Amino acid sequence: MAEYDTIILGAGSAGCVLANRLSEDSSKKILVLEAGPMDRNLLIHIPAGVYRVFKDPSINWNYLSTTQPGCDDRQIDLPRGKVVGGSSSINSMVYMRGHPKDYDQWSQLPGLDHWSYAQCLPYFKRCETSDRGGDDYRGDSGPLGVSQSKLETPLYDAMLRAGEQSGQGTSDDLNGYKPEGIAKYDSTTRNGRRCSAATAHLKPALRRSNLTLLTGVLVQKILIENHRAVGVAVEQHGKVEEIRAEQVIVSCGAIKTPQLLMLSGIGHATELSAHNIEVKHHLPGVGKNLQDHFTTITAYSCKQPVTLVHLANPLHKLRAGVQWMLTRKGEAASNVWEMGGLVNSDHDVEFPDLQYHFAPVYSTYQGRKITLYQGFQLNVDLLRPYSRGSVSLASANPDDAPLSDFKYFDDPRDMKVMIKGYHRMQELLQQPAFDEYRGTRIEPAPDKSSASEVEAYVRATASTDYHPCGTCKMGSGEDAVVDGNMKVHGIDGLFVVDASVMPDIVSGNLNAPVQMMAEMASDIIAGKSLLSKQHVRFHFSSDG
Repeated sequence: MAEYDTIILGAGSAGCVLANRLSEDSSKKILVLEAGPMDRNLLIHIPAGVYRVFKDPSINWNYLSTTQPGCDDRQIDLPRGKVVGGSSSINSMVYMRGHPKDYDQWSQLPGLDHWSYAQCLPYFKRCETSDRGGDDYRGDSGPLGVSQSKLETPLYDAMLRAGEQSGQGTSDDLNGYKPEGIAKYDSTTRNGRRCSAATAHLKPALRRSNLTLLTGVLVQKILIENHRAVGVAVEQHGKVEEIRAEQVIVSCGAIKTPQLLMLSGIGHATELSAHNIEVKHHLPGVGKNLQDHFTTITAYSCKQPVTLVHLANPLHKLRAGVQWMLTRKGEAASNVWEMGGLVNSDHDVEFPDLQYHFAPVYSTYQGRKITLYQGFQLNVDLLRPYSRGSVSLASANPDDAPLSDFKYFDDPRDMKVMIKGYHRMQELLQQPAFDEYRGTRIEPAPDKSSASEVEAYVRATASTDYHPCGTCKMGSGEDAVVDGNMKVHGIDGLFVVDASVMPDIVSGNLNAPVQMMAEMASDIIAGKSLLSKQHVRFHFSSDG
Protein backbone atom coordinates (compact mmCIF):
# COMPACT_ATOMS: atom_id res chain seq x y z
CA MET A 1 0.00 0.00 0.00
CA ALA A 2 1.29 3.46 -0.92
CA GLU A 3 1.77 5.68 2.10
CA TYR A 4 1.99 8.84 -0.01
CA ASP A 5 0.86 10.03 -3.40
CA THR A 6 4.20 11.69 -4.08
CA ILE A 7 7.63 11.58 -2.48
CA ILE A 8 9.93 14.49 -3.38
CA LEU A 9 13.61 13.75 -2.83
CA GLY A 10 15.46 16.93 -1.88
CA ALA A 11 14.15 20.15 -0.33
CA GLY A 12 16.24 22.33 -2.63
CA SER A 13 15.30 24.92 -5.22
CA ALA A 14 13.11 22.58 -7.27
CA GLY A 15 11.84 20.41 -4.44
CA CYS A 16 10.47 23.35 -2.48
CA VAL A 17 8.54 24.65 -5.50
CA LEU A 18 7.10 21.20 -6.19
CA ALA A 19 6.12 20.71 -2.56
CA ASN A 20 4.19 23.96 -2.57
CA ARG A 21 2.37 23.46 -5.86
CA LEU A 22 1.57 19.75 -5.57
CA SER A 23 0.28 20.13 -2.00
CA GLU A 24 -2.27 22.69 -3.19
CA ASP A 25 -4.44 19.64 -3.96
CA SER A 26 -5.58 18.73 -0.45
CA SER A 27 -6.52 15.22 -1.58
CA LYS A 28 -2.85 14.37 -2.23
CA LYS A 29 -0.38 13.34 0.47
CA ILE A 30 3.08 14.74 -0.23
CA LEU A 31 6.32 13.80 1.55
CA VAL A 32 9.57 15.75 1.17
CA LEU A 33 12.84 14.10 2.24
CA GLU A 34 15.96 16.20 2.90
CA ALA A 35 19.39 14.91 3.94
CA GLY A 36 20.37 18.16 5.63
CA PRO A 37 18.95 20.10 8.60
CA MET A 38 16.42 22.92 8.81
CA ASP A 39 17.76 26.34 7.80
CA ARG A 40 18.00 27.69 11.37
CA ASN A 41 21.51 29.14 10.95
CA LEU A 42 20.97 32.93 11.12
CA LEU A 43 23.81 33.57 8.68
CA ILE A 44 21.78 31.83 5.97
CA HIS A 45 19.21 34.61 6.16
CA ILE A 46 21.63 37.57 6.29
CA PRO A 47 22.58 38.20 2.64
CA ALA A 48 26.19 39.12 3.43
CA GLY A 49 26.40 35.95 5.53
CA VAL A 50 26.85 34.00 2.30
CA TYR A 51 30.61 34.26 2.82
CA ARG A 52 30.33 32.22 5.99
CA VAL A 53 27.73 29.66 4.92
CA PHE A 54 28.61 28.70 1.38
CA LYS A 55 31.31 26.27 2.54
CA ASP A 56 29.94 25.50 6.02
CA PRO A 57 30.25 21.69 6.37
CA SER A 58 27.18 21.51 8.61
CA ILE A 59 24.94 22.58 5.69
CA ASN A 60 27.04 21.67 2.68
CA TRP A 61 28.08 18.49 0.88
CA ASN A 62 31.42 20.23 0.15
CA TYR A 63 32.30 18.07 -2.82
CA LEU A 64 35.51 18.22 -4.82
CA SER A 65 35.82 17.55 -8.52
CA THR A 66 38.14 14.89 -9.81
CA THR A 67 41.62 16.08 -10.81
CA GLN A 68 41.21 18.38 -13.81
CA PRO A 69 44.05 18.12 -16.38
CA GLY A 70 42.89 21.34 -18.06
CA CYS A 71 43.33 23.20 -14.76
CA ASP A 72 46.87 22.15 -13.88
CA ASP A 73 45.64 18.90 -12.33
CA ARG A 74 43.78 20.74 -9.58
CA GLN A 75 40.66 19.52 -7.81
CA ILE A 76 37.96 22.19 -7.89
CA ASP A 77 35.80 23.00 -4.85
CA LEU A 78 32.15 22.14 -5.45
CA PRO A 79 29.89 23.40 -2.65
CA ARG A 80 26.33 21.99 -2.78
CA GLY A 81 23.61 22.84 -0.28
CA LYS A 82 22.82 20.16 2.30
CA VAL A 83 20.07 22.05 4.10
CA VAL A 84 16.41 22.89 3.65
CA GLY A 85 16.42 25.25 0.69
CA GLY A 86 19.37 23.41 -0.88
CA SER A 87 21.85 25.58 -2.73
CA SER A 88 19.35 28.47 -2.68
CA SER A 89 20.18 28.72 1.04
CA ILE A 90 23.93 29.09 0.46
CA ASN A 91 24.26 30.76 -2.95
CA SER A 92 25.01 34.40 -3.75
CA MET A 93 21.33 35.11 -4.49
CA VAL A 94 21.83 36.50 -8.01
CA TYR A 95 18.50 36.32 -9.87
CA MET A 96 19.17 35.72 -13.56
CA ARG A 97 16.94 33.85 -15.98
CA GLY A 98 19.43 33.32 -18.78
CA HIS A 99 18.93 34.59 -22.31
CA PRO A 100 15.56 34.03 -24.04
CA LYS A 101 17.37 32.39 -26.96
CA ASP A 102 18.61 29.64 -24.62
CA TYR A 103 15.07 28.39 -24.16
CA ASP A 104 14.13 28.87 -27.80
CA GLN A 105 17.07 26.64 -28.69
CA TRP A 106 15.82 24.02 -26.21
CA SER A 107 12.42 24.09 -27.90
CA GLN A 108 14.01 23.17 -31.24
CA LEU A 109 15.09 19.81 -29.82
CA PRO A 110 12.78 16.81 -30.43
CA GLY A 111 10.08 16.57 -27.79
CA LEU A 112 10.91 19.90 -26.12
CA ASP A 113 8.71 22.28 -28.12
CA HIS A 114 7.00 23.45 -24.90
CA TRP A 115 10.26 24.83 -23.49
CA SER A 116 10.37 27.99 -25.60
CA TYR A 117 10.88 31.27 -23.76
CA ALA A 118 7.30 32.28 -24.56
CA GLN A 119 6.13 29.19 -22.64
CA CYS A 120 8.66 29.62 -19.82
CA LEU A 121 7.98 33.33 -19.24
CA PRO A 122 4.57 32.89 -17.52
CA TYR A 123 6.20 30.43 -15.10
CA PHE A 124 9.04 32.82 -14.32
CA LYS A 125 6.37 35.42 -13.59
CA ARG A 126 4.17 33.06 -11.56
CA CYS A 127 7.16 32.24 -9.37
CA GLU A 128 8.21 35.77 -8.42
CA THR A 129 7.18 38.99 -6.79
CA SER A 130 9.54 41.60 -8.17
CA ASP A 131 9.96 44.90 -6.39
CA ARG A 132 9.99 46.42 -9.88
CA GLY A 133 6.27 45.63 -10.04
CA GLY A 134 4.40 43.46 -12.48
CA ASP A 135 4.62 44.04 -16.24
CA ASP A 136 5.11 42.07 -19.45
CA TYR A 137 8.38 40.66 -18.13
CA ARG A 138 7.90 40.57 -14.34
CA GLY A 139 5.63 38.91 -11.83
CA ASP A 140 4.07 40.66 -8.84
CA SER A 141 2.22 37.94 -6.93
CA GLY A 142 4.53 34.91 -6.74
CA PRO A 143 6.18 33.36 -3.67
CA LEU A 144 9.80 34.25 -4.53
CA GLY A 145 10.96 37.71 -3.47
CA VAL A 146 13.13 39.38 -6.13
CA SER A 147 14.74 42.74 -5.37
CA GLN A 148 16.76 45.25 -7.32
CA SER A 149 20.26 46.15 -6.22
CA LYS A 150 20.26 48.43 -3.17
CA LEU A 151 23.95 48.89 -2.38
CA GLU A 152 25.27 52.31 -3.38
CA THR A 153 28.94 52.62 -4.31
CA PRO A 154 30.76 54.79 -6.85
CA LEU A 155 32.41 51.61 -8.14
CA TYR A 156 29.04 50.37 -9.39
CA ASP A 157 28.52 53.73 -11.09
CA ALA A 158 31.94 53.41 -12.69
CA MET A 159 31.00 49.97 -14.04
CA LEU A 160 27.92 51.35 -15.77
CA ARG A 161 29.89 54.24 -17.31
CA ALA A 162 32.60 51.80 -18.41
CA GLY A 163 29.96 49.69 -20.12
CA GLU A 164 28.98 52.66 -22.23
CA GLN A 165 32.57 53.82 -22.84
CA SER A 166 33.76 50.37 -23.91
CA GLY A 167 30.86 49.71 -26.25
CA GLN A 168 29.89 46.64 -24.22
CA GLY A 169 26.61 48.38 -23.45
CA THR A 170 24.28 48.67 -20.45
CA SER A 171 20.83 47.44 -19.50
CA ASP A 172 18.14 48.49 -17.04
CA ASP A 173 17.02 44.87 -16.56
CA LEU A 174 18.88 41.82 -17.82
CA ASN A 175 15.71 39.77 -17.28
CA GLY A 176 13.65 42.20 -19.34
CA TYR A 177 13.59 43.95 -22.71
CA LYS A 178 17.40 44.08 -23.10
CA PRO A 179 19.10 40.95 -21.68
CA GLU A 180 22.56 42.18 -22.69
CA GLY A 181 25.09 44.70 -21.36
CA ILE A 182 26.39 45.89 -17.98
CA ALA A 183 23.72 46.20 -15.30
CA LYS A 184 22.85 46.06 -11.64
CA TYR A 185 21.62 42.60 -10.78
CA ASP A 186 18.46 41.49 -9.04
CA SER A 187 18.72 39.18 -6.05
CA THR A 188 16.50 36.61 -4.38
CA THR A 189 16.00 38.77 -1.30
CA ARG A 190 12.94 40.30 0.34
CA ASN A 191 12.99 43.07 2.92
CA GLY A 192 16.74 42.73 3.35
CA ARG A 193 16.66 38.94 3.97
CA ARG A 194 17.62 36.01 1.75
CA CYS A 195 14.52 34.62 0.11
CA SER A 196 15.56 31.01 -0.41
CA ALA A 197 13.30 28.45 -2.02
CA ALA A 198 12.51 27.21 1.49
CA THR A 199 11.47 30.66 2.68
CA ALA A 200 9.50 31.40 -0.48
CA HIS A 201 7.77 28.12 -1.22
CA LEU A 202 8.18 25.37 1.36
CA LYS A 203 7.66 26.97 4.76
CA PRO A 204 4.30 28.58 3.89
CA ALA A 205 3.15 25.27 2.38
CA LEU A 206 4.06 23.31 5.52
CA ARG A 207 0.97 24.78 7.16
CA ARG A 208 -1.02 22.30 5.05
CA SER A 209 -1.81 19.02 6.77
CA ASN A 210 -1.20 16.97 3.62
CA LEU A 211 2.48 18.03 3.34
CA THR A 212 5.20 16.41 5.46
CA LEU A 213 8.91 17.31 5.60
CA LEU A 214 11.51 14.98 7.09
CA THR A 215 15.07 16.25 7.55
CA GLY A 216 18.27 14.35 8.26
CA VAL A 217 17.13 11.55 5.97
CA LEU A 218 19.56 9.98 3.50
CA VAL A 219 17.88 8.17 0.63
CA GLN A 220 19.64 4.89 -0.12
CA LYS A 221 17.83 4.10 -3.35
CA ILE A 222 14.57 4.38 -5.25
CA LEU A 223 12.49 1.20 -5.14
CA ILE A 224 11.78 -0.08 -8.66
CA GLU A 225 9.30 -2.89 -9.28
CA ASN A 226 8.29 -3.98 -12.79
CA HIS A 227 9.77 -0.81 -14.27
CA ARG A 228 7.83 1.42 -11.91
CA ALA A 229 8.99 3.55 -8.99
CA VAL A 230 7.05 2.48 -5.91
CA GLY A 231 8.91 4.29 -3.13
CA VAL A 232 12.32 4.74 -1.53
CA ALA A 233 14.64 3.08 0.95
CA VAL A 234 15.96 5.62 3.46
CA GLU A 235 18.35 5.72 6.38
CA GLN A 236 17.26 7.68 9.44
CA HIS A 237 18.62 7.43 12.97
CA GLY A 238 20.80 4.53 11.90
CA LYS A 239 17.92 2.46 10.56
CA VAL A 240 16.99 1.65 6.96
CA GLU A 241 13.30 1.56 6.15
CA GLU A 242 11.08 1.70 3.09
CA ILE A 243 8.48 4.35 2.31
CA ARG A 244 5.98 3.61 -0.45
CA ALA A 245 4.41 6.09 -2.85
CA GLU A 246 2.46 6.30 -6.10
CA GLN A 247 5.23 8.38 -7.67
CA VAL A 248 8.71 9.67 -6.87
CA ILE A 249 10.28 12.97 -7.94
CA VAL A 250 14.05 13.28 -7.71
CA SER A 251 15.21 16.86 -7.06
CA CYS A 252 18.65 16.28 -5.58
CA GLY A 253 20.61 18.44 -8.02
CA ALA A 254 23.02 17.80 -10.87
CA ILE A 255 25.47 15.83 -8.72
CA LYS A 256 23.29 13.83 -6.30
CA THR A 257 20.44 13.02 -8.71
CA PRO A 258 22.47 10.90 -11.16
CA GLN A 259 24.22 9.25 -8.22
CA LEU A 260 20.87 8.25 -6.73
CA LEU A 261 19.53 6.96 -10.04
CA MET A 262 22.62 4.80 -10.48
CA LEU A 263 22.43 3.50 -6.91
CA SER A 264 18.84 2.53 -7.76
CA GLY A 265 19.90 0.51 -10.79
CA ILE A 266 19.16 3.12 -13.46
CA GLY A 267 22.13 4.00 -15.65
CA HIS A 268 24.67 2.44 -17.96
CA ALA A 269 24.42 -1.30 -17.35
CA THR A 270 28.17 -1.91 -17.60
CA GLU A 271 28.98 0.82 -15.07
CA LEU A 272 26.33 -0.41 -12.64
CA SER A 273 27.49 -4.01 -12.89
CA ALA A 274 31.04 -2.90 -12.10
CA HIS A 275 29.71 -1.87 -8.66
CA ASN A 276 27.56 -5.02 -8.27
CA ILE A 277 24.37 -2.97 -8.56
CA GLU A 278 21.37 -4.81 -9.98
CA VAL A 279 20.42 -3.23 -13.29
CA LYS A 280 16.79 -2.15 -13.21
CA HIS A 281 16.94 -0.18 -16.45
CA HIS A 282 19.79 0.45 -18.88
CA LEU A 283 19.85 4.22 -19.40
CA PRO A 284 23.33 5.22 -20.59
CA GLY A 285 22.79 8.99 -20.40
CA VAL A 286 22.60 9.05 -16.59
CA GLY A 287 25.51 11.11 -15.29
CA LYS A 288 26.69 12.22 -18.73
CA ASN A 289 26.51 15.70 -20.29
CA LEU A 290 27.83 17.49 -17.17
CA GLN A 291 28.20 21.21 -17.83
CA ASP A 292 29.19 24.17 -15.68
CA HIS A 293 30.06 27.84 -15.87
CA PHE A 294 33.70 28.19 -15.04
CA THR A 295 35.19 31.52 -14.19
CA THR A 296 38.42 33.45 -13.94
CA ILE A 297 39.02 36.75 -12.16
CA THR A 298 40.94 39.96 -12.34
CA ALA A 299 41.46 42.32 -9.41
CA TYR A 300 42.90 45.80 -8.90
CA SER A 301 43.84 47.81 -5.87
CA CYS A 302 41.65 50.87 -5.35
CA LYS A 303 43.03 54.39 -4.95
CA GLN A 304 39.91 55.74 -3.21
CA PRO A 305 38.40 54.63 0.14
CA VAL A 306 35.20 53.39 -1.50
CA THR A 307 35.54 49.60 -1.18
CA LEU A 308 34.04 47.31 1.46
CA VAL A 309 37.42 46.52 2.99
CA HIS A 310 36.35 48.21 6.24
CA LEU A 311 34.16 45.15 6.91
CA ALA A 312 37.35 43.31 7.80
CA ASN A 313 37.38 45.41 10.97
CA PRO A 314 35.40 43.59 13.70
CA LEU A 315 33.78 46.83 14.88
CA HIS A 316 32.57 47.73 11.40
CA LYS A 317 31.33 44.18 10.91
CA LEU A 318 29.47 44.37 14.22
CA ARG A 319 27.97 47.73 13.29
CA ALA A 320 26.73 46.31 9.96
CA GLY A 321 25.26 43.30 11.76
CA VAL A 322 23.45 45.45 14.33
CA GLN A 323 22.09 47.71 11.58
CA TRP A 324 20.75 44.65 9.76
CA MET A 325 19.15 43.26 12.92
CA LEU A 326 17.40 46.56 13.59
CA THR A 327 16.49 47.72 10.09
CA ARG A 328 17.22 44.87 7.62
CA LYS A 329 19.28 47.44 5.71
CA GLY A 330 22.90 48.38 5.17
CA GLU A 331 25.90 46.46 3.93
CA ALA A 332 24.85 43.20 5.62
CA ALA A 333 21.67 43.27 3.51
CA SER A 334 23.80 43.06 0.36
CA ASN A 335 25.05 39.92 -1.39
CA VAL A 336 27.94 42.15 -2.63
CA TRP A 337 27.73 40.70 -6.17
CA GLU A 338 25.07 43.23 -7.14
CA MET A 339 26.67 44.31 -10.42
CA GLY A 340 27.65 42.42 -13.54
CA GLY A 341 26.62 41.93 -17.11
CA LEU A 342 26.09 39.73 -20.15
CA VAL A 343 28.39 40.45 -23.11
CA ASN A 344 29.67 38.85 -26.29
CA SER A 345 33.19 37.47 -26.53
CA ASP A 346 33.31 38.47 -30.20
CA HIS A 347 31.26 40.35 -32.79
CA ASP A 348 30.14 37.14 -34.54
CA VAL A 349 28.55 35.60 -31.40
CA GLU A 350 24.75 35.51 -31.73
CA PHE A 351 24.02 36.37 -28.09
CA PRO A 352 26.12 36.87 -24.94
CA ASP A 353 28.46 34.02 -24.11
CA LEU A 354 30.21 35.79 -21.19
CA GLN A 355 28.90 36.93 -17.83
CA TYR A 356 30.49 39.35 -15.38
CA HIS A 357 30.18 39.41 -11.60
CA PHE A 358 31.67 42.53 -9.99
CA ALA A 359 32.46 43.06 -6.30
CA PRO A 360 33.49 46.40 -4.73
CA VAL A 361 36.15 44.61 -2.67
CA TYR A 362 38.84 42.02 -3.41
CA SER A 363 38.77 38.84 -1.34
CA THR A 364 40.70 35.60 -1.00
CA TYR A 365 39.95 32.37 0.83
CA GLN A 366 42.08 29.96 2.77
CA GLY A 367 39.76 27.13 3.64
CA ARG A 368 36.70 28.92 5.03
CA LYS A 369 38.63 32.00 6.18
CA ILE A 370 38.04 35.09 4.02
CA THR A 371 40.48 38.00 3.77
CA LEU A 372 39.41 41.37 2.35
CA TYR A 373 41.69 43.80 0.53
CA GLN A 374 41.45 47.43 -0.55
CA GLY A 375 40.52 46.70 -4.12
CA PHE A 376 37.79 45.54 -6.48
CA GLN A 377 37.27 42.30 -8.36
CA LEU A 378 35.69 41.28 -11.65
CA ASN A 379 34.89 37.68 -12.57
CA VAL A 380 34.09 36.46 -16.07
CA ASP A 381 32.12 33.25 -16.68
CA LEU A 382 32.20 31.14 -19.83
CA LEU A 383 28.47 30.78 -20.34
CA ARG A 384 28.17 28.09 -23.01
CA PRO A 385 31.15 25.73 -22.71
CA TYR A 386 31.78 23.11 -25.34
CA SER A 387 33.37 20.67 -22.88
CA ARG A 388 31.18 17.95 -21.39
CA GLY A 389 31.97 15.99 -18.25
CA SER A 390 30.27 13.30 -16.20
CA VAL A 391 29.16 12.19 -12.75
CA SER A 392 29.90 8.57 -11.92
CA LEU A 393 29.86 6.32 -8.88
CA ALA A 394 32.89 5.99 -6.65
CA SER A 395 31.20 3.01 -5.00
CA ALA A 396 27.79 1.50 -4.28
CA ASN A 397 27.79 3.19 -0.85
CA PRO A 398 25.32 6.12 -0.72
CA ASP A 399 27.56 7.81 1.86
CA ASP A 400 30.45 8.09 -0.60
CA ALA A 401 30.65 11.23 -2.73
CA PRO A 402 30.22 10.60 -6.46
CA LEU A 403 32.99 11.37 -8.92
CA SER A 404 32.40 14.72 -10.66
CA ASP A 405 34.65 15.12 -13.68
CA PHE A 406 33.89 18.44 -15.38
CA LYS A 407 36.61 18.09 -18.03
CA TYR A 408 37.25 21.83 -17.86
CA PHE A 409 38.96 23.06 -21.05
CA ASP A 410 38.79 19.55 -22.53
CA ASP A 411 37.53 21.21 -25.71
CA PRO A 412 40.18 23.75 -26.82
CA ARG A 413 37.49 26.17 -27.97
CA ASP A 414 36.66 26.88 -24.33
CA MET A 415 40.12 28.25 -23.61
CA LYS A 416 39.91 30.49 -26.66
CA VAL A 417 36.62 32.00 -25.47
CA MET A 418 37.85 32.32 -21.88
CA ILE A 419 40.93 34.23 -23.01
CA LYS A 420 38.69 36.55 -25.02
CA GLY A 421 36.64 37.00 -21.84
CA TYR A 422 39.78 37.85 -19.90
CA HIS A 423 40.63 40.58 -22.40
CA ARG A 424 37.06 41.88 -22.37
CA MET A 425 37.39 42.28 -18.57
CA GLN A 426 40.60 44.23 -18.93
CA GLU A 427 39.05 46.40 -21.65
CA LEU A 428 36.16 47.27 -19.36
CA LEU A 429 38.30 48.15 -16.34
CA GLN A 430 40.71 50.24 -18.41
CA GLN A 431 37.98 52.70 -19.38
CA PRO A 432 38.23 56.33 -18.17
CA ALA A 433 35.37 55.68 -15.74
CA PHE A 434 37.81 53.73 -13.55
CA ASP A 435 40.79 56.09 -13.82
CA GLU A 436 40.24 57.70 -10.42
CA TYR A 437 39.83 54.31 -8.71
CA ARG A 438 42.05 51.86 -10.55
CA GLY A 439 45.38 51.18 -8.87
CA THR A 440 47.86 48.39 -9.48
CA ARG A 441 46.58 45.14 -10.90
CA ILE A 442 46.65 42.42 -8.25
CA GLU A 443 45.38 39.42 -10.24
CA PRO A 444 47.05 38.47 -12.44
CA ALA A 445 50.34 40.13 -11.57
CA PRO A 446 51.04 43.23 -13.72
CA ASP A 447 53.97 41.59 -15.49
CA LYS A 448 51.81 38.69 -16.72
CA SER A 449 50.44 39.86 -20.05
CA SER A 450 51.66 37.65 -22.92
CA ALA A 451 49.28 35.18 -24.53
CA SER A 452 51.04 32.21 -22.94
CA GLU A 453 51.09 33.88 -19.51
CA VAL A 454 47.36 34.67 -19.68
CA GLU A 455 46.54 31.08 -20.62
CA ALA A 456 48.76 29.78 -17.83
CA TYR A 457 47.03 32.13 -15.37
CA VAL A 458 43.58 30.91 -16.46
CA ARG A 459 44.55 27.25 -16.11
CA ALA A 460 46.06 27.90 -12.67
CA THR A 461 43.13 29.90 -11.27
CA ALA A 462 39.89 29.13 -13.16
CA SER A 463 37.20 27.64 -10.97
CA THR A 464 33.53 26.78 -10.88
CA ASP A 465 30.83 29.40 -10.58
CA TYR A 466 28.70 26.72 -8.91
CA HIS A 467 26.32 26.00 -11.80
CA PRO A 468 26.57 22.25 -12.55
CA CYS A 469 23.76 20.88 -14.72
CA GLY A 470 22.82 18.56 -17.56
CA THR A 471 23.51 15.13 -16.03
CA CYS A 472 19.98 13.78 -16.60
CA LYS A 473 19.40 15.38 -19.95
CA MET A 474 15.87 16.14 -21.11
CA GLY A 475 15.01 14.94 -24.61
CA SER A 476 14.42 11.88 -26.77
CA GLY A 477 17.81 10.64 -27.97
CA GLU A 478 19.86 7.73 -26.68
CA ASP A 479 21.69 10.06 -24.30
CA ALA A 480 18.47 11.50 -22.83
CA VAL A 481 17.38 10.49 -19.34
CA VAL A 482 13.97 12.16 -19.10
CA ASP A 483 11.41 13.19 -21.68
CA GLY A 484 10.08 16.71 -22.17
CA ASN A 485 7.71 16.17 -19.24
CA MET A 486 10.64 15.19 -16.97
CA LYS A 487 9.53 11.56 -16.71
CA VAL A 488 12.43 9.11 -16.62
CA HIS A 489 12.57 7.08 -19.82
CA GLY A 490 11.52 3.49 -19.26
CA ILE A 491 10.40 3.89 -15.64
CA ASP A 492 6.81 4.76 -14.76
CA GLY A 493 6.05 6.98 -11.77
CA LEU A 494 9.55 8.48 -11.69
CA PHE A 495 10.41 12.08 -12.50
CA VAL A 496 13.54 14.21 -12.30
CA VAL A 497 13.09 17.94 -11.72
CA ASP A 498 16.24 19.98 -11.11
CA ALA A 499 19.21 21.45 -13.02
CA SER A 500 20.29 17.99 -14.12
CA VAL A 501 17.57 17.88 -16.81
CA MET A 502 18.84 20.94 -18.71
CA PRO A 503 19.86 19.73 -22.17
CA ASP A 504 22.21 22.69 -22.50
CA ILE A 505 23.31 25.13 -19.84
CA VAL A 506 21.59 28.52 -19.92
CA SER A 507 23.45 31.81 -20.22
CA GLY A 508 23.18 33.00 -16.63
CA ASN A 509 22.88 31.87 -13.02
CA LEU A 510 20.81 28.70 -12.63
CA ASN A 511 18.66 29.24 -9.54
CA ALA A 512 15.88 31.22 -11.20
CA PRO A 513 15.66 28.80 -14.18
CA VAL A 514 15.45 25.78 -11.86
CA GLN A 515 12.56 27.30 -9.92
CA MET A 516 10.81 28.18 -13.18
CA MET A 517 11.27 24.63 -14.44
CA ALA A 518 9.79 23.25 -11.23
CA GLU A 519 6.81 25.58 -11.59
CA MET A 520 6.10 24.17 -15.05
CA ALA A 521 6.82 20.60 -13.95
CA SER A 522 4.28 20.91 -11.14
CA ASP A 523 1.54 21.61 -13.68
CA ILE A 524 2.70 18.77 -15.92
CA ILE A 525 2.87 16.23 -13.08
CA ALA A 526 -0.48 17.34 -11.67
CA GLY A 527 -2.08 16.89 -15.10
CA LYS A 528 -2.92 20.57 -15.53
CA SER A 529 -2.87 22.54 -18.76
CA LEU A 530 0.21 24.69 -19.25
CA LEU A 531 -0.15 28.42 -18.78
CA SER A 532 -0.74 30.39 -21.95
CA LYS A 533 2.38 31.46 -23.81
CA GLN A 534 3.43 35.08 -23.49
CA HIS A 535 5.26 36.62 -26.43
CA VAL A 536 7.14 39.80 -25.57
CA ARG A 537 9.49 42.09 -27.50
CA PHE A 538 13.24 42.22 -26.97
CA HIS A 539 15.81 44.66 -28.24
CA PHE A 540 17.05 42.01 -30.68
CA SER A 541 13.54 41.25 -32.03
CA SER A 542 12.80 42.15 -35.63
CA ASP A 543 10.11 44.53 -34.33
CA GLY A 544 12.14 45.55 -31.25
